[in-house]
Amino acid sequence: MSRYTGPKARVSRRLGTNIFGTKGEATALDKRPYPPGEHGRSRRRTTTSEYLLQLQEKQKARFTYGLTERQFRNLYAEASRRTGVTGENMLTYLELRLDNIVYRTGWAATRPQARQFVLHGHLSVNGRRVSVPSYRVAAGDEIAVKEQSRANAAFQWNVDVLDRVPPVWLEVVEDGWAANVLSVPSREQIDVPIREQLIVELYSK
Repeated sequence: MSRYTGPKARVSRRLGTNIFGTKGEATALDKRPYPPGEHGRSRRRTTTSEYLLQLQEKQKARFTYGLTERQFRNLYAEASRRTGVTGENMLTYLELRLDNIVYRTGWAATRPQARQFVLHGHLSVNGRRVSVPSYRVAAGDEIAVKEQSRANAAFQWNVDVLDRVPPVWLEVVEDGWAANVLSVPSREQIDVPIREQLIVELYSK
């Protein structure tokens, strides 16, 4: 399955949260806090099956971090093989994606924009250009916006206006143009509204 490129507000209304982080989604959720479609209002009041809840939670995580179905399934499989709690491993892997780091630092307004910045070669990891959004950073890595990219109007606006506070496991340095990964984030340090245990239950069937 390909990466979703359709109307963002419809996805957010269906899943009940601002998935892509845009103002349009927030407005749509405020005005119509129920699923889209002819029966959206009535569906809100019906009992949701356990399977549907699990599926929706998986879709919420997948859309939030911008993964295809195959990418998400492969990432989950890797998380399940690692020692520890599978759901927490999965969220840690998602948080350590390079495009998510770009979003967390405030260099990008949304994760889709962060993905584009990485694809266009604006970022480096430990001094080397990396253009793969799924690249997984590690504790001790330094991520930076390349010198020639810092004059980019989109970067300038995001850094000056968003004023996003990075999570405690990320340290922004060099006047906001570089960041150090201080540690691997724990579950308590990941603020996405995702119930990972439902995803584990879905894939365990």
